[in-house]
Amino acid sequence: MSCRVENMISNLLLVLFLLSAPTTVLTDSHSMQILATYIKGVTPFPEFSVTFMLDDITVGHFNSDTEQYFTRDNTTNEDETVSHTYSIAIYARPFLAGILTFENNTQSLQLYQMISHCELLENDKSGQMITKFAFSGSTINEIHFHDNKLTHQSTNEMATLFQEYFKWRYESVCYPSCITILRNYIKKRWHQVKRKVKPRVRLFQKALDSGGVRVSCLATGFYPRHINLTLLRDGQPVSDHEVTGGDLLPNGDGTYQMRKSLEIRAEEREKHKYTCAVKHLSIDNKLEVALEFDPGVPFKSVIPTILTVLSLVLVFITGVVIYKCRNRRADQDCGSSSKVSYSSASTSEECIDAITQPQQQATEISETLSN
Repeated sequence: MSCRVENMISNLLLVLFLLSAPTTVLTDSHSMQILATYIKGVTPFPEFSVTFMLDDITVGHFNSDTEQYFTRDNTTNEDETVSHTYSIAIYARPFLAGILTFENNTQSLQLYQMISHCELLENDKSGQMITKFAFSGSTINEIHFHDNKLTHQSTNEMATLFQEYFKWRYESVCYPSCITILRNYIKKRWHQVKRKVKPRVRLFQKALDSGGVRVSCLATGFYPRHINLTLLRDGQPVSDHEVTGGDLLPNGDGTYQMRKSLEIRAEEREKHKYTCAVKHLSIDNKLEVALEFDPGVPFKSVIPTILTVLSLVLVFITGVVIYKCRNRRADQDCGSSSKVSYSSASTSEECIDAITQPQQQATEISETLSN
């Protein structure tokens, strides 16, 4: 049961992470995500659970059923790092339970969640920390802490005393602890967070029923998740309001994919040159790919005409060959009977070859065009 719950919560955190994380910032930054859930009521799930993620990698999980912290996919000794994460898990439990009691809600089943995010920028510079609190699926509080400044957004106005308490708590406990855990995990999981996989990029087109064309750029199989994918028209970026897609999606092997599309009229396809530019940490320079040739646009539209012309040519050639064979046979009838016999057989074979060869050639051409 605990493994199933852990996987469900980890998947939920990954979805939240992908929805909230930027995908077009190409920096060597890293983040720690902490998701805590407290449930009051009868459910098959643990009353309290915490999941820790380094960037998009689940590194550990704690729940109240086992009262233990379990590491994930570690290959090094992480005892010191685990002690810090365990302390945060133990601290968060009474904190969330207290807030849930403070809500004084009469529902039989109550759910309170907290997601906290801290980051390290390039050159190991500490970034911001963002914490969101949600009750029954709706965000009720959001706290931003950066450069010793705390800003707060809430459905209810927070008293000055509480604001001062939160500021002190973030300065002395929450922010330093999160940054410390993040630095330790980066050292321990260096081989994972520094993994770089180049994207496979394609720019292709598809004919639409409306007569237009959809041009799509697909980048897949890349890691880390940060990527900059741009559709270009004659070397200039296409306006955002013309482009659809752009969502970052996970692949089954731990890599990611992104697709952006543009719908254009068929005549625009001939007037402009479309390319796709990709920037990624695994690529030294910008990667630019050209539009793949698609025989369906607009070549398939002329195939019926070509086949009709070939059929008429075949009929004409067949008629000419038959006419010549008959005339040649009539001339041979004037000769000797033995010669006639030999010539008739020879002429028949020549006529058959003359008829069948153009038919075979026309058939081969038709099959090539159809494919």
